[in-house]
Amino acid sequence: MTTVTVGEYEVDRCTGCGGLWFDLREHEHIAESKAAAASLDTGDPRVGAIQNQTRDIQCPACHVKMLKLSVANQPHIKYESCPVCYGAFFDAGEFKDYASRTLAEQVSSFFRGFKRRPATS
Repeated sequence: MTTVTVGEYEVDRCTGCGGLWFDLREHEHIAESKAAAASLDTGDPRVGAIQNQTRDIQCPACHVKMLKLSVANQPHIKYESCPVCYGAFFDAGEFKDYASRTLAEQVSSFFRGFKRRPATS
């Protein structure tokens, strides 16, 4: 891993696969800037797609098995999260995708807020 500074945050980038390790909720703050996300996530998305199939990944900080999670409004993005320190690992290409929600994803998210509720009497 090599450390990359993005604003006030330090993110670890794997020199082998190009994946990114974020400490507690850093990914949410950095994703607000698409330019920062693009400059940070420089790995090959094809390598990331292969790495995404890997199971039983250990947290680089706590050394416990991480959980495989999906992004709520972008279920095609699957990342790993540590159940102890809450760090997150995005495979190469995933973070750039996470930071750049498509118009269709934004509209879908908007309309999910208007789910029908059963009528009450």
